[in-house]
Amino acid sequence: GKSTLLKILSRITELTEGEVTLDGRIGSLLEVGTGFHQDLSGRENIFINGAMLGMTRREITRQFDGIVAFAGVEKFLDTPVKHYSSGMYVRLAFAVAAHLRSEILIVDEVLAVGDAEFQAKCLGKMRDISTDGRTVIFVSHNMHSIALLCSRGIVLDAGRLSFSGHPSAAIDTYTAQFSAPTSPVPSTQRPGTGEYRFAAVWTDKSVVSATESKRIAFTVERTRGRLDRFYPSAHLFDDRGQEIAHMDGRFVGCWLTDGDALAGELVINGPWLRPGRYTLDMYLCSESAVIDSFSQACTFEVTSALPYRHAAGSIAVPSGAVLADFEWQAIAGSTPSEHRPAMSAQR
Repeated sequence: GKSTLLKILSRITELTEGEVTLDGRIGSLLEVGTGFHQDLSGRENIFINGAMLGMTRREITRQFDGIVAFAGVEKFLDTPVKHYSSGMYVRLAFAVAAHLRSEILIVDEVLAVGDAEFQAKCLGKMRDISTDGRTVIFVSHNMHSIALLCSRGIVLDAGRLSFSGHPSAAIDTYTAQFSAPTSPVPSTQRPGTGEYRFAAVWTDKSVVSATESKRIAFTVERTRGRLDRFYPSAHLFDDRGQEIAHMDGRFVGCWLTDGDALAGELVINGPWLRPGRYTLDMYLCSESAVIDSFSQACTFEVTSALPYRHAAGSIAVPSGAVLADFEWQAIAGSTPSEHRPAMSAQR
């Protein structure tokens, strides 16, 4: 229902009942190439699309160079857009919508079409728009982008508002719907070449503090064949599915040698983890292949107690992937120039 809701807000779809109150001009980017005429060039479509979004010809002319530069389609400006790739489509469509001086900009999941560089560029542009006193409504399943861009998060469930508040809390509310434990896959059905398998993975403490070392023990059994040596590896994920760390045994010189039964331990000393639930995916690997891939092999919880001397408001806690070990120092009775690094000029 989110796409329908956005179309209603953008006045593309008429309401059958209820009402929407809008204050200001709206620019929207809901589908790739909306409002583009296939047989017209990029140049002509900028003027047509801009007019459909409520821009006057004078506004479009004034913003034209900026739109073209942002989209990066200068070489193809006079080419019919039916020859554009989907990436070129979304670049040009977003550039027009972003340069419209609307009070509200609505952006749907279409940014997933662009490459990583363009997505970062779009996020930067939307951040600029939002800090300029205008409103950006951004709908996405990319939790990182939401946390990076938004100042407020809304979760919809079956068309109804289920949460409204800080983006981090909104993300937690959303991801909690999918955090139900799943039945473990039998070791014989796990991916990998299968010479060795994790027999068991466990943690000595299921609840730990942020600064406490996390100790994960494991046992490995040989199931078939033999290898001279192989190494363990682990990926750590938070409760939003964001990867926090990759711990490859080769980084620290940890290799396992052949045996019917082997045992070991992974000790995670840092970084400080923010409160929440964490999951480890465990791997056994040779130089050329994955031997065993144990998804969600182990979970543990980090307590809500923060490792700092003083308390802060709740808004200070949710931000960031980890907790920093840091210090602030204030030097009384000094001026900024006294502590500015010295600089020398050389010819």
